[in-house]
Amino acid sequence: MPLQAGNSRVLKAMNRHYTKEQYLDLVDRIKAKIPGVVFSTDIIVGFPGETDEEFEDTLDVVRKVNFEQIYMFIYSRRVGTPADRMDNQVPEEIKHKRFDKLKELYDSSVTENNRKYIGTIQRILVEGKSRYNDSVLSGRTDSNKVVNFEGNESLIGKFIDVKIVEDHKWYLEGKVNF
Repeated sequence: MPLQAGNSRVLKAMNRHYTKEQYLDLVDRIKAKIPGVVFSTDIIVGFPGETDEEFEDTLDVVRKVNFEQIYMFIYSRRVGTPADRMDNQVPEEIKHKRFDKLKELYDSSVTENNRKYIGTIQRILVEGKSRYNDSVLSGRTDSNKVVNFEGNESLIGKFIDVKIVEDHKWYLEGKVNF
């Protein structure tokens, strides 16, 4: 669910038709209906006019939702867009500091989020060989977590159950025959 920004004024300036409060309410309603649901999102930092306080609202939403994945972007001007003509363009240095702060917050939650998978059985789609080790296969859970495991190439393209045995920062390690 794209957040884009966690401040209602910035969202309006981005021509988004929801507020921070509406977004958080929707997340709460989804969590109530689907236990164990996880969220990924897109966030843009440094949109024209975004203040430090407004950026803190974005961090507040990130803390409250505890996103499984965040695709983070630094705002960059695009000629001919309404945002390009806006006053108060955020200096590059500030945009990069905010990006780093968001990344640090997200990185601090990755390990905790990954640990909850240890010992669980996950249904994954086997995508192919791992990019880093030809003797290991790789697939994804329904929450888009990468899982690496030893297995036969005949599993590629199939859904299989894998037991998660170890967590790493950017992937999980699993076993097929558990």
